[in-house]
Amino acid sequence: MNNFLAPLLEVKNISKSFRNVSALINVDFRVEENEIIGLVGDNGAGKSTLIKILSGVIKPDKGEVYWKGVLQKNYSFSKAKRNGITTVFQDRALVEQHSIWRNVFIGREITNFLGIVNVKKEKEESLILMQEKMKFTSKFVSPDNIVGNMSGGEKQGVAISRALYFNSNLIILDEPAAGLSLLETTKVLNFIRDIKNSGKSCIFITHNLFHVYPVAERIVIIDRGEMVDSYEKNKISLEELENVIRSFASGNSVKSDNQEKLLQL
Repeated sequence: MNNFLAPLLEVKNISKSFRNVSALINVDFRVEENEIIGLVGDNGAGKSTLIKILSGVIKPDKGEVYWKGVLQKNYSFSKAKRNGITTVFQDRALVEQHSIWRNVFIGREITNFLGIVNVKKEKEESLILMQEKMKFTSKFVSPDNIVGNMSGGEKQGVAISRALYFNSNLIILDEPAAGLSLLETTKVLNFIRDIKNSGKSCIFITHNLFHVYPVAERIVIIDRGEMVDSYEKNKISLEELENVIRSFASGNSVKSDNQEKLLQL
């Protein structure tokens, strides 16, 4: 395979079962360089299982994982991390009792030659990150602010900005706008646009089409463990996409002629 033309991340023929329940069935999935993908499916569709496999948290029963065209043998969380894959789960993996700067550098502290944490440098870097990525302009917001006192959208901003700071190549977001107000959702969507503007890729996992449609370039539908459709956003309207998803939710998986033309697998 020509690695230059290969997707950033690709899985082929992935299957995963838990006891007698098939969570994923022969799934093929890819994400290109500098691409925002929406992974859409109802609860129990297999979204969470797929992202855990992509991030190396669990192993598939069968199938292959490729990174920039190279087969990843014995794929694991550590390999995914070395490749620059960061997953922001719904809980955002933030320590809410700690400050912003501590959350940004937790586990990746800036130290001097003696191994002592350089607190001043971490605060300075966090302030730059807050101003340039998180877009916090108020003089009342500082790196010492406690994360637990922040809004949901601001917390997502910390998690996403942290991933960008450490040069993640692929950021996987698990329901990043769940439970947020319209204003907070708008903030999160702007953070996701920053991922694209930074030249990175993102998988936006959600069951809410209205959240993902404004920012995704391609939308992939997963239903009952199977990849059923993939659409370029500029070739399908939100209303058409709603109808497609509704047809799968009702058990009618037969694609119309129009849907077949839009299919981009």
